[in-house]
Amino acid sequence: MSTSANDQMYKVPANKKRPSASGLEFIGPLVSSVEEIPDPITTLIKGQIPSWINGSFLRNGPGKFEFGESKFTHWFDGMALMHRFNIKDGQVTYSSRFLQSDSYVQNSEKNRIVVSEFGTLATPDPCKNIFARFFSRFQIPKTTDNAGVNFVKYKGDFYVSTETNFMRKIDPVSLETKEKVDWSKFIAVSAATAHPHYDREGATYNMGNSYGRKGFFYHILRVPPGEKQDDDADLSGAEILCSIPAADPRKPSYYHSFVMSENYIVFIEQPIKLDLLKFMLYRIAGKSFHKVMSWNPELDTIFHVADRHTGQLLNTKYYSSAMFALHQINAYEENGYLIMDMCCGDDGNVIGEFTLENLQSTGEDLDKFFNSLCTNLPRRYVLPLEVKEDEPNDQNLINLPYTTASAVKTQTGVFLYHEDLYNDDLLQYGGLEFPQINYANYNARPYRYFYACGFGHVFGDSLLKMDLEGKKLKVWRHAGLFPSEPVFIPAPDAQDEDDGVVMSVIITPREKKSSFLLVLDAKTFTELGRAEVPVDIPYGTHGLFNEKS
Repeated sequence: MSTSANDQMYKVPANKKRPSASGLEFIGPLVSSVEEIPDPITTLIKGQIPSWINGSFLRNGPGKFEFGESKFTHWFDGMALMHRFNIKDGQVTYSSRFLQSDSYVQNSEKNRIVVSEFGTLATPDPCKNIFARFFSRFQIPKTTDNAGVNFVKYKGDFYVSTETNFMRKIDPVSLETKEKVDWSKFIAVSAATAHPHYDREGATYNMGNSYGRKGFFYHILRVPPGEKQDDDADLSGAEILCSIPAADPRKPSYYHSFVMSENYIVFIEQPIKLDLLKFMLYRIAGKSFHKVMSWNPELDTIFHVADRHTGQLLNTKYYSSAMFALHQINAYEENGYLIMDMCCGDDGNVIGEFTLENLQSTGEDLDKFFNSLCTNLPRRYVLPLEVKEDEPNDQNLINLPYTTASAVKTQTGVFLYHEDLYNDDLLQYGGLEFPQINYANYNARPYRYFYACGFGHVFGDSLLKMDLEGKKLKVWRHAGLFPSEPVFIPAPDAQDEDDGVVMSVIITPREKKSSFLLVLDAKTFTELGRAEVPVDIPYGTHGLFNEKS
């Protein structure tokens, strides 16, 4: 049976979009450079911050967008600014520091951009003669260590991370920049994601890649548990659990994260492709990194499933129609099935479009940019883990009462049809991204709730709580306020999955120095309190809560 016939039989959900926007609010101030606040300052508490919260909310993201007369092109390129909200006895202090990366230091010394980033090509030194400037185009560009995506943990130590082979060890109290860590010194990979997973024994898992004479490979990595180190970074014992050859070694897929359940890791090879030839020539061509990425909707999405304990790949090929996913929500196993929930879109061009020119546009230009972006929505894919050779083709292999997702055996593998994890009321909030769960207690286990940002604007403009029983929403939304990725913190005496609080940093383009840390009751999704910070905070990416023992 053809895919189109299968589509008719299993009724793949139609791609839905949020309503078109008109008259969107100018958000330029949210992507403007700010000053760091290295010494903690007090905040003004309104309402009440629960006294049981004891720790630091750490956030990362771009915070400086120019050096001298040279300006970054893409939002991702801004220099990493680390934020710390320290919470104790109902009081909150705030501090921030720029990551003292080689990129930041060298750019500062020259007072211009000298290290290329994702969307910005460093220009040759104007003091060099014309021949030196020409030949500098043929030099291999330095890989940036501007780790502005996330805070991550390995063996109890904190690092900030991006998507290159470099991380930076960080003091989580002072935000002091410590050792520069090169993944390739510990293990044969050239990059790792900023979204590792953690098991309950203390090991950390990640995805990396390598390219050589044998082709392009995606690697599943494991860093064993270990004790926190005061000095040198320790990734000793890191190993490659599994190596997956790219479907097209000349055009591997871009990936931002991966899926992990109790016993399996899933790498999603999606149709956002990197042209390696263009990548190697991009500096000569005068193009930035994001110019070598392309969306190929004619290609399938492939799900590679590996045993988390042995690294053995399952023989079954799982695939679906073209989609892209930046962030996973959760995954778990039940009755011989692997259930994967993700935020998915149907247009992978979105990544390259977040240029500062687009983000700082106004009026009809801003509306047009926003309306051109795809709507990211939560989906569920269900993979049958044991597919028998004598299983008939063209029949649904899923037998779970609570999902409409289906999986159909074909001549080449198992084709997956997703279930939409939302009702149409989500569309009025623009779909969602930056999903988070009660990770400590429910990651890789059956769960009911997740939290996210709603995207009724280019940046998130609401906080959402999704109850998967009935796909019901709770919403926190106020005009002119833009929340960060919500982070769930379980209460010490929690009985239910949603006993705890949700934290988010709220910023606004309307008024200077009007940022605040918001604390919501996770169960009711109503405000408990806020800590007002008399500084400007730019729109950021990811973070975590570091609980004090």
